[in-house]
Amino acid sequence: MTVGAFSATTGEETDTITEHARRLRRKLGRADLRAVPEARRELRELLRHWGKPGRSEIAELLTSELVTNALVHTDDDAVLTAVVEDGGLRVEVRDFVARRPEPSASATDDDTHGRGLLLVQSLADDWGVRPHEVGKSVWFELDAEAA
Repeated sequence: MTVGAFSATTGEETDTITEHARRLRRKLGRADLRAVPEARRELRELLRHWGKPGRSEIAELLTSELVTNALVHTDDDAVLTAVVEDGGLRVEVRDFVARRPEPSASATDDDTHGRGLLLVQSLADDWGVRPHEVGKSVWFELDAEAA
């Protein structure tokens, strides 16, 4: 089953969930916060095809945080990629702003911002920031049991 694909005629990439490759790739439009629940739904579907439908809560939460950060803290598009393998799940959100995100330990109890990367840092098995020539990717990994 494939939902979306890469068009050889137009050269445009479309949303993709491929059962055999177990991969989701989705372009996120600039400041389009509707993409957050859509990304959660698509990730849930990907994990269902992987055979881990009841284990998606942490993956969905962390994906929401990365997608939200990319859309709120940059003024450009972003790209969400999720890949599942036998050993686990890797989710990456690439944006086109070089500024590196940092977990904010100074968030107060009343503050609704600044906790996203702390959640990623606390709940992911591994996470990080990878620089690109233009922008960066923020990623996390969950092993098969956590995903």
